[in-house]
Amino acid sequence: MKHKSIGLIIGLMTVALLGVMAMQYFFIKQSYILKAQLFDESVKAALNAVAAKAEKREVMQLADAQRKNKEKLEREQRKLEEQLRLKTEIERLREKQARQYAAFKRHEETLFAQYPVVLPIESNEFYETYLNDSRYKDFLRVKFQTNATVDGAFQRNDNIVGLYAIRQVPLLKAKDDSVRYFIPGPIAYGSTVLNYAIETLPPRQDLKLKSEIARKERQLQLLEATTLMDTIAILSGKNPQLMEDFAAEIELYKRPLSQRIDVAYIRRELRKELLSRDIKSAFNLEIKDNHTTLYAFANFSAEDLSSQNLYTTELFRADNERSSGRLSVYFPNKANILMGNMTVMLFSSVALLLVLISCFAYTIFTMLRQKKISEMKTDFINNMTHEFKTPVATIMIASESLRDPEIASDQTRAARLANIIYDENVRLGNHIERVLNIARLEKGNLKLELRDVDVNDLAQAVVDSMELQLLKNDANVHMHLDATDATVVGDELHLSNVFFNLIDNAIKYSKEKPDITIKTRNAGSHIHITVADKGIGMNRDQLSKIFDQFYRIPTGNRHDVKGFGLGLSYVSDIVKRFGGKVQVKSEKDKGTAFEIMLPLKG
Repeated sequence: MKHKSIGLIIGLMTVALLGVMAMQYFFIKQSYILKAQLFDESVKAALNAVAAKAEKREVMQLADAQRKNKEKLEREQRKLEEQLRLKTEIERLREKQARQYAAFKRHEETLFAQYPVVLPIESNEFYETYLNDSRYKDFLRVKFQTNATVDGAFQRNDNIVGLYAIRQVPLLKAKDDSVRYFIPGPIAYGSTVLNYAIETLPPRQDLKLKSEIARKERQLQLLEATTLMDTIAILSGKNPQLMEDFAAEIELYKRPLSQRIDVAYIRRELRKELLSRDIKSAFNLEIKDNHTTLYAFANFSAEDLSSQNLYTTELFRADNERSSGRLSVYFPNKANILMGNMTVMLFSSVALLLVLISCFAYTIFTMLRQKKISEMKTDFINNMTHEFKTPVATIMIASESLRDPEIASDQTRAARLANIIYDENVRLGNHIERVLNIARLEKGNLKLELRDVDVNDLAQAVVDSMELQLLKNDANVHMHLDATDATVVGDELHLSNVFFNLIDNAIKYSKEKPDITIKTRNAGSHIHITVADKGIGMNRDQLSKIFDQFYRIPTGNRHDVKGFGLGLSYVSDIVKRFGGKVQVKSEKDKGTAFEIMLPLKG
């Protein structure tokens, strides 16, 4: 794979990863907003419920006081009961309305969680015109816009997605009051054809229910519009004494707010209402009469009061005069409450991003590694071709010479050519055997003939067998076979190949006359074998790769340095099979030392 292709793939994967991160941010942000809206609605509903209960409680107390006058109660009792019935019915309908709206919000939150981008359609008239009517569908467009917003010392980019029509036509009449959402799908580059889906949810509020609430509120207003004094006056024939008795009871409404409220009751009911809406956090509570604070209960410091965390409702709204009491609660840790509700979602999002980043990094690492292996295999094939080409060419030339009758009749020349053919065949066979040994090692079917091997004798024998090669390169070999116990259990052929590969590398990677030192020593139950040279050495990066198959030191890829890059990989595998390990120390331009540790027999 070419560098440009790898760069392109990495670039595309990076863009995709950033896109996923942006979508996750948008999803979490929208979920937070929805959670905040649901929280606000729940707290407001709880406050309204408490205020209604306090008012109902006072009304009931007033009804008990009015029982003293039986004639007066026969008419007013029915009116109060009607008021209570209407208030209870209105409260029940409002709670039903709140539950319907909360259910709508949950459906909407699920929709936003299911799709990365969800666009509310502004009106059903817009839907019927541009989405449901085939004549105008082509006028619809989706706008993607990024706005840079400065927040303090930081700048963030907000992604805005909008739906608009490129041509205005008269809007068609809506067929229903459902709420619809536009779900954009993938759009081909350069295409104007939109790929989308439409999701439909029930209306945000039941219009019939809203109309019923309004009707009952009007009935309640009509009941309250006629003053109680007028009602008694009519019923009693303007009996002054009866009016005076009833007026005394009316004074209940005119008492100071501090005498009308039961703080313990309000606190108890407020906690109950909040718990019923799954809000368990502590809060600050305050009751005011006009601008005077009558009661304050604080769980948190209110130094930095935020209007977004403050919720207020009026007390005793049914008074003849404007309500002067206000019940307020404050949640300074509102953000923590919302984030706590989103813990699972946040953890899932972070885990997903970590998995994606890990897969991204692993994919890039694998691609680069496979590219490197491919290059190393290409170098191996080139080197192998060169190594095989030389003996084959030599054999061909010698064979053609033997076909010459004049040369064939000369026994001396014919014998020399035959020896050349034999030597080159042996050389070619050795190359093939080395490649086959590596293949057997990889497959795990290399047959080892285990027997007692004297490492000192084996090292000396390998050096003796390489005498011609050492003389040809004018090499100096220093033997320090100091191990008193040098017997190991192994395969003599493969152990000799280990020595041969290490000495051969010491010869090939020496700039001038090779200077090679071979040492053996005992260390506990192991024998340590060291093959050191004063050649070109290696840097730290090369040291980490020398035991990889096909890897060769870059400065060794000269014409006079031959090999397949398999020798040290073979050495490492063979030593490990005999229960040993290989360590290497090297310094650039100063030399390299390989140390092999093998367990002694017994």
